[in-house]
Amino acid sequence: MPIPALLSDFVSLLFPRVCLACEEPLARGEEHICTNCRAQLPYTDYHKLPPAENPLARRFWGKLPVKHTLSYLRFLRHGRVQHLLHQLKYQGQQEVGRVLGHWYGQELAEAGFTSEFDLIVPVPLHPRKLAQRGYNQADSFAEGLATGLGLPWQATALQRTTHTSSQTRKNRLQRWQNVSTVFAVADANVVLGQRVLIVDDVLTTGATLEACANVLLAAGAAEVSVATIATADRH
Repeated sequence: MPIPALLSDFVSLLFPRVCLACEEPLARGEEHICTNCRAQLPYTDYHKLPPAENPLARRFWGKLPVKHTLSYLRFLRHGRVQHLLHQLKYQGQQEVGRVLGHWYGQELAEAGFTSEFDLIVPVPLHPRKLAQRGYNQADSFAEGLATGLGLPWQATALQRTTHTSSQTRKNRLQRWQNVSTVFAVADANVVLGQRVLIVDDVLTTGATLEACANVLLAAGAAEVSVATIATADRH
């Protein structure tokens, strides 16, 4: 066995790399998420459905014209996806977003979605929250998607102008009221005439994504679509 491989195995014994979904040791050649977890992740495959048959699209019907409504995984409590999102949001594991975004971006590219978007824009954090966490988890997902799709992404296209409370325990109306006026477009020239894909970590009611879409359309975006790492049942 080559010396570099022996050294790598020795380091892995001392500091084992573990899967960020199941926390079992990673095998050689595996990165961040093990092969078993990748095979068993609850994929939605909504991108394979006609838009009219996509159940996620219904969350925006009658509210605003969203072109595509996409989500990679189903959010199941106490499952692998919840653990991955916890690692991404609270444990500093930004690579989770990049890896999942890259995988999803490749799938979307194979399904012909590269020609559907011009620009990828993540839902922003308020500067106070960004300072506390140190990063925006939606940026990581946007970066991975951009790599997989071969499209540009712009982390600062949207700004969150007001610090809001958590959406977790709010109903649909409360979620909308909490975010309806807190976003702004930093530079209208960046989004003018662009087909924008807005991305976030989880889609629940869609209130946050709806608020972002509204300000992008008002600033002159040609159309908007949304994509998230996971989709959760409405509360």
